[in-house]
Amino acid sequence: MIHDPNDTGLPPDAPDNNGDATPDAPLFPRRIRSFVTRAGRVSTGQRRAMDELGPRFVVPYSPGPANWHSLFGRQAPRVLEIGFGMGATTAEIAAVRPADDFIGVEVHEPGVGALLKLVGEHSLTNIRIVQHDAVEVIEHMIEPGTLDGVHIFFPDPWHKARHHKRRLIQPPFVALLASSLKPGAYLHCATDWQNYAEQMLEVLGAEPSLENTAQDYAPRPDYRPVTKFERRGLRLGHGVWDLVFKRRT
Repeated sequence: MIHDPNDTGLPPDAPDNNGDATPDAPLFPRRIRSFVTRAGRVSTGQRRAMDELGPRFVVPYSPGPANWHSLFGRQAPRVLEIGFGMGATTAEIAAVRPADDFIGVEVHEPGVGALLKLVGEHSLTNIRIVQHDAVEVIEHMIEPGTLDGVHIFFPDPWHKARHHKRRLIQPPFVALLASSLKPGAYLHCATDWQNYAEQMLEVLGAEPSLENTAQDYAPRPDYRPVTKFERRGLRLGHGVWDLVFKRRT
């Protein structure tokens, strides 16, 4: 198992949600969240980064659309990452793709502090962070059809069968994600649990506005680095599955 314990999933007490969204009702009428609440200690370096860099790089949650062009200070392709954990992957991708802007959504304070620390160490300017539930961020702060990509790497697998309904990749959430993408924009998921990979493939393949870029699973794109958890798992013979879908044009 190489699942990163800082990755996100749905909470243990999340209710089932089989209702359909209507124009007069939210997509998730019985409120769900995209994360599990976890305690974590913020280090001195992380706290310093939050104090010094937070005012510039952390965007407060707002119930209305954010002006991302103004927040980044430019117009550039924009990618949303959900649940960046301790931020190492996010920082590395942002470094190798300086022409793109990245919105990282994470609720856990140590992870926010860790990513801000990396932002300072590597002088990254193309990252903004929202410390809030990703569902509400997408519903309220991201206008439909404006994202060039979405990254969801190693979300909580909820490996017990009775907990599969708590997994993040479910039809209503995928429909919400798809609506946030521009035509031709991509949704990239990765997991180290085969059962979850199979569910992702089924759910993403059933969303009519998305199309698979591969026959089934995609080769790992060059921009996604191999994490330390992934590297350890690969040494132990564990598999990793990438799925890259695009919004139909």
